[in-house]
Amino acid sequence: MGGTQAPPNPSGNQSLREKLTRTKSVDVILAETGDGSDGLKRSMGVVNLTMFSVGSIVGTGIFVILGVAVPEAGPAVILSFVLAGITCTFSALSYAEMASTLPISGSSYSYTYATMGEGVAWVCGWCLMLEYGVSVAAVAVGWGQYINEIFSLFGVTLPEQFTAPPGEGAIVNVPAIVVVLMACFLLLRGASESATVNTILVFVKIVILLFFCAIAFTAFNAGNLTPFIPLGFAGITLAASQVFFSFIGFDTAATAGEEAKNPKKDLPRAIIASLIIVTLLYVMVALAAVAAKPWESFEGSGGEAVLAQILEEITGDTWPSAVLSVGAVISIFSVVLAVMYGQTRILFAMGRDGLLPSIFTRVNKRTQTPVPNTLIVTAIIVVLAGFIPLAALAEATSIGTLFAFILVNIGVIILRRTKPDLPRGFKTPFFPITPILGVLFCGGLLLSLRASTWITFAIWMTIGITIYFTYGIKHSKLNDVERQDAS
Repeated sequence: MGGTQAPPNPSGNQSLREKLTRTKSVDVILAETGDGSDGLKRSMGVVNLTMFSVGSIVGTGIFVILGVAVPEAGPAVILSFVLAGITCTFSALSYAEMASTLPISGSSYSYTYATMGEGVAWVCGWCLMLEYGVSVAAVAVGWGQYINEIFSLFGVTLPEQFTAPPGEGAIVNVPAIVVVLMACFLLLRGASESATVNTILVFVKIVILLFFCAIAFTAFNAGNLTPFIPLGFAGITLAASQVFFSFIGFDTAATAGEEAKNPKKDLPRAIIASLIIVTLLYVMVALAAVAAKPWESFEGSGGEAVLAQILEEITGDTWPSAVLSVGAVISIFSVVLAVMYGQTRILFAMGRDGLLPSIFTRVNKRTQTPVPNTLIVTAIIVVLAGFIPLAALAEATSIGTLFAFILVNIGVIILRRTKPDLPRGFKTPFFPITPILGVLFCGGLLLSLRASTWITFAIWMTIGITIYFTYGIKHSKLNDVERQDAS
């Protein structure tokens, strides 16, 4: 059971190319998942796993995205959500197969390590740090604005210097720090406790979105849906690229590979179920919104006011905006909780492989959670969310996500070729067409991103590659395997 699938170098000294392309043995990965007795605790069932993914996906995006997307597609924004959901489905099916085959904490990082080598795995892991760590900080920043809205209903206004986003007049964003610390507290108590709270929060925010639909459908006007495609197919695809990022997060369940009770069956079920739930919910919200309000009037609608405006126009009262603000507060907290969980588990896997310091792998014996790892992640996110403007960096999270999706789709194809007899709890249908379409769809969205976003991403990757060559490549556990093979 070797650590690399390539034959050992007789000299015992691998070249740089060999080190970058050395893969981690599938047998080693499966052995590391274990039964949880000496590491992470297997405590999460399919409902908890599904709710972690749904909690990570349904953030503030659906509360704000219609104000941007409807003017581009008109009533056909409904099809834009369907198209975005289909785009995610190709990658979700690949994630489902990999998660059922390699049920490990590292998600796409570990899948890439087993199929494309250490260098690509590090790039994937670094992309995930951008997707998870920086994006959760950006999401946390918005918490203060919604908290302020709720307080304003009681005539209380929190000072902007302590609640506004960093760079917009704030000295420090206190609510952003508070929500991150609350999530940290839950994560330190244990995965099962975090999963239970998250499940409750997810059900609440789904109910709030259904509450919006129930009121909006009372003002359903079929005339608002005609013409259905006023801006052509180009408008539908443009809006789809905008709403796509409201679907990001279905891969969070895959990071729980070592804490799932029955990973080979429950992980693919959770990934696919979460995407189905979210797609149906988004389509329902979009239909309710455009049927209740002429699509032309969405132009200029700002931020979270879009859904609130619709409810105020229907009810003639301001209380619906309070309900939506509560929904946004709950949504942000559950996103912070779910995404921070995923971030710590990916760092756990990278630390276990030696690419990051071993402190990321230390697990508390009582709670069976990676305590130092969680505290480090919390400290970094607190600094980012509380003090640093994140606009440019947050935009680059989409690149990190799409790159990870592409690598997982490619990984499915490679693993089918190299390990065709490996037990798989789920197989991607219509192979290899499905993962190829996943690569093409994600690649198309990458090409639509702005040049400034690519520049930010290039800077981020330069930092990551520097860390790998100054630390990771020297401390990789596969170096030990190489020495054993040579001896």
